[in-house]
Amino acid sequence: MEYTLNCNGKLLELKTPQVMGILNATPDSFYAGSRMQTEQEIVERTHQILDEGAAIIDVGACSTRPDSEPATEAEEMERLQMALSIVRREAPEAVISVDTYRPDVARMVVEEFGADIINDVGAPVNCHLSTPQLAMFRMVSRLGVPYIYMSRKATMKEVLLDCAEVVDTLRSMGQKDIILDPGFGFGKTVDENYKVMNELERMQMLHLPVLVGISRKSMIYKLMGTTPEESLNGTTVLNTISLVKGADILRVHDVKEAAECIKLVTAIKSQQTVK
Repeated sequence: MEYTLNCNGKLLELKTPQVMGILNATPDSFYAGSRMQTEQEIVERTHQILDEGAAIIDVGACSTRPDSEPATEAEEMERLQMALSIVRREAPEAVISVDTYRPDVARMVVEEFGADIINDVGAPVNCHLSTPQLAMFRMVSRLGVPYIYMSRKATMKEVLLDCAEVVDTLRSMGQKDIILDPGFGFGKTVDENYKVMNELERMQMLHLPVLVGISRKSMIYKLMGTTPEESLNGTTVLNTISLVKGADILRVHDVKEAAECIKLVTAIKSQQTVK
């Protein structure tokens, strides 16, 4: 299906899948190569993401890597204020997503920096629609920006049920643009991640854009017995499979390689004949 996102009046077309490039303003993200803390590092990363073909810059300031101690809300806000002021200065027309699970952080980045998308990885594993989650739903609905919901459920059946419930709740609050993320690497064992990947095309049943974020994650390097630094090839393979199975957005550290995946898969799909 063909989707369009309204990003503060800028229309982002998903007729062709798009790349979301990761910019981590953190000292402790799981992939060391993604950590950008100085002004010069953020400037260079901003231009690299756009020059290599990404449509979206995803800025994060609170690591969600396993066993990490999350930044406080004040620390997250301070890091984002620094990073977003630089990104907005360097690329004023860019579509910016902010990776946060805190409603007040979402409000700050949209109201003060014009963030275009909120990318939320804060869904609970074992309960439905917790109080913090509902607070985020209310916030993004009020702000009127596209919202990415990531499920932490372990099986595709659970992911679909979880996402369907969330979509109904968000629609009842007036939320328009919703993107769904099956949550690779969250609430799932390595085997469960691959089972969800195997059934990824089932996400199309919900008739909403699908984001896949598997870039250099443990589902790759644990299976291969390597490290995040050695996981680019595995990332490229799984991104290609995701595109074949209907992914609309690839969230990645390596933008150039993801953009090439999209170009190649799009070329193949364009040759398919309608029977």
